[in-house]
Amino acid sequence: MLGLTGPERVHDGGDVRGFGDLEAVIMDRVWEHAEPVTVREVHGELSAGRVIAYTTVMSTMDNLHRKGWLERVKEGKAYRYRPSASREEYSARLMREALADGGDTEVVLSHFLAQIDGDESQALRSALSRLRGGRSA
Repeated sequence: MLGLTGPERVHDGGDVRGFGDLEAVIMDRVWEHAEPVTVREVHGELSAGRVIAYTTVMSTMDNLHRKGWLERVKEGKAYRYRPSASREEYSARLMREALADGGDTEVVLSHFLAQIDGDESQALRSALSRLRGGRSA
C-alpha cells in the first residue's frame, strides 16, 4: 500500500456525515487524481479559481487524514495524499447512515424508490442481482 499511513479501515458508518464545504472540494480534487497528490498541487488547483491560503489547504488535508479519509506517505519534506475510500464508497456510507438514522427503514426505502428514475431503478436491480449471485432481483 505504498507505505501510506492512516487507519487500516476507514469508518464503518455512524460517524461518516457529510464533509464540510472545503473538505468536499478537496476530496473532489483528490478523487480526480489517479496518483497521490501533494498539498501544493491541490492548493495550485484551488487557487486558480479562488483566493485560498496554502496553510488552509494543508490543515484541511491534515484533518481529513486524521479523520481517516486521506492516507499519506512522506516524500521529501512533503506528504503525498490519496483517498482511503472511493467516491462511491463514501456515497454508499452516507446512504447507509441516512437509512440508519431515517426512522422506519421500509418507509424510507419506499420514499427513496419513488424518487429514482428508470436508469437508477435498473442500476439498483442490476446491483441486487449481482449481490444475489446473478439470481433475478
